[in-house]
Amino acid sequence: MIRVLIFGGSSSVGTAIFKELNPFYDLHATYYKQTKFNRNKRYKYYDLETDPTSILTQLNPNIIISGLKGDFNLQVKYYDKIIKYCERVGSKLMFISSSSVFDSFINYPSFEEDKTFSQSIYGRFNIHIENKLFRMKNSNWTINRSAMIYSLKSKRLNQIKKSIVKSNPIEIFPNLIININSENLLAKHLHYIISRNLCGIFHHGSKDLINHEELIKNIVEKLNLKKINYKYVYTTNNNRYLSLLSNKNLFPKHLNFTFDSILKKIQ
Repeated sequence: MIRVLIFGGSSSVGTAIFKELNPFYDLHATYYKQTKFNRNKRYKYYDLETDPTSILTQLNPNIIISGLKGDFNLQVKYYDKIIKYCERVGSKLMFISSSSVFDSFINYPSFEEDKTFSQSIYGRFNIHIENKLFRMKNSNWTINRSAMIYSLKSKRLNQIKKSIVKSNPIEIFPNLIININSENLLAKHLHYIISRNLCGIFHHGSKDLINHEELIKNIVEKLNLKKINYKYVYTTNNNRYLSLLSNKNLFPKHLNFTFDSILKKIQ
């Protein structure tokens, strides 16, 4: 049976992936701060300051899904170890990246083979890790760029709720055009990639686009939030795109989705 190890398996994305894959594969995952997972035999404690080789040697995973958060310098060392392991034993590495690798390209949506360029620290870090995968001796890897996640349990929705409670304004980027994603839909996409043994670059997001202002006000309405203060942030006078679309590695129709299908589940 194929063994899958999820680094960062206690995050909202990680737990969604675990839930999706668990019935089909020999699943294992790591946790860090969420100590409730120490009672789950499928979860192992992992600190970024620790060499991941010991866990890898113990579990011998066929597939490694990595969505860790934390200090960028420690992550670079961690990925060097992970890549070295995958090259030595032939395991597949699936790196969860983001739309931020394109945050300097503002005039159009971005596709899989478009050049990456970012002005943000997070975007440049993701590009750095992506480049490490490009240089791997084998091509047994996937780069999984996710659009912004706006599902019911996402951090972005929690931040909106906290802002309301604290009477802080909610930031709106009125000229920003994006597409969105959810943890569960990303997990289903990863399941499809694994089951078909696919490699390469994949974009994960709604097939349609939405203005950021429209998105936020739609969410606020669905959550029935009152007494909202908005802070309008203008970075450009023209429309600015931060969205991921696909023209190469396409998913089947049943795995395509709209932003409205995500928003409908926000109540």
